[in-house]
Amino acid sequence: MVDIDITYEGGLRCRPAHRPSGATFATDAPVDNAGRGESFSPTDLVATGLGTCMITVMGIAARKKGFDLEGTRVHVKKVMTKEPPRRIARLEVELTIPAEVAARADAATRAELEQVGHTCPVRLSVADSIEVPIVFRWGE
Repeated sequence: MVDIDITYEGGLRCRPAHRPSGATFATDAPVDNAGRGESFSPTDLVATGLGTCMITVMGIAARKKGFDLEGTRVHVKKVMTKEPPRRIARLEVELTIPAEVAARADAATRAELEQVGHTCPVRLSVADSIEVPIVFRWGE
């Protein structure tokens, strides 16, 4: 269990605080939804949570295999619905694993790490109504 406290600062800005660490940041409503767009929106955090969760659990699995996924890049493209109700329609995920890291992973290890990414806690929590195509690029 983790407690997160959120203060609404006005102007469609919120400040979440992670109780265990004390870390804080700001969220804003996006410009296309009456906000300032000066920080992550709540739906941006869903996309961010997916990408960071995938690479984190993959990193844990890689560490158990004796190597690090350092330098891996994750790109998540969030696509919102065009028609009401406003919601996330699609989260496109692309993971690019550098050549020097990819060289340490045989086909079986790559498949195992990809499965770990596909089954991270955030991915398993995302509604089936959201499309989530995932591409792994090994050695690029």
